[in-house]
Amino acid sequence: MSNATLYLVATPIGNLGDLSPRARDVLAAVDLIAAEDTRVSQKLLHACGLPKKPMLSYYEHNRRARGEEVLAALRAGRSCALVTDAGTPAVSDPGEDLVALCAAHGIPVVPVPGCCAAVCGLAVSGLPTGRWCFEGFLSVNKKTRREHLDALSDEKRTMIFYEAPHKLCATLRDLAAAFGGTRRISLSRELTKLHEETLRMTLDEAAAHFDRTPPRGEFVLVVEGAPNTPDSAPDEAARLAAAAEAVRRRVEGGQTQKDAVKAVSAESRVKKNALYRYVLEQTQQNP
Repeated sequence: MSNATLYLVATPIGNLGDLSPRARDVLAAVDLIAAEDTRVSQKLLHACGLPKKPMLSYYEHNRRARGEEVLAALRAGRSCALVTDAGTPAVSDPGEDLVALCAAHGIPVVPVPGCCAAVCGLAVSGLPTGRWCFEGFLSVNKKTRREHLDALSDEKRTMIFYEAPHKLCATLRDLAAAFGGTRRISLSRELTKLHEETLRMTLDEAAAHFDRTPPRGEFVLVVEGAPNTPDSAPDEAARLAAAAEAVRRRVEGGQTQKDAVKAVSAESRVKKNALYRYVLEQTQQNP
């Protein structure tokens, strides 16, 4: 065990048997534990037969002040383990700030691998796992949520989201609206726990299922990426050409090119950026 080192210790997401021997050794040996909830972490130590340790809470609303406290302890030569209530700390988690703080001050940071709900859900999804992206929880703000999903409209990688049971039905409807109801999804709940379950279906089927069956437990949603389609499919090329002609007529009528592209894009549902590039290319070819 090295002094003046921050250890990122992954904890079980349900089954206590998943706490690794190395994680046990680190938690038993460090001088200090920074925990998302000290009560949860004390219960974990007790359940695993590990000795009590000095603890301080480190979570979203106190991370700046507590980060400085942890840094001071590390610079004084003490070792510290960072843990969350469940899973791997510092991933979609306030711990990322503490890692950045340690990196800025030359403090060693050592990962102690273990459970991660996102990776577990991906592994059992039955969807492509070679390339994927983690999107975490969608915002409850409607505008921010819509912008987030719009930005993923052409995402070809498998996408991973987290969702709470009371928001699942609304999220499934939003995903279907953004990606189409036939897009495949895997829904894993209560991973590693007694009532663990993984369902594989389309977004429309998932929305209908959970409208009938109230969801329970925390969910990992793994959504199929956009299909690989040729960028210049014949029908798309024809739509672009027609939209560009509509832009040309609007410009001749006195509208700016920017406004014309925006208006035609909304009317024809041709993507604005693609239409703008096409119009520019046609203008350069036919000055």
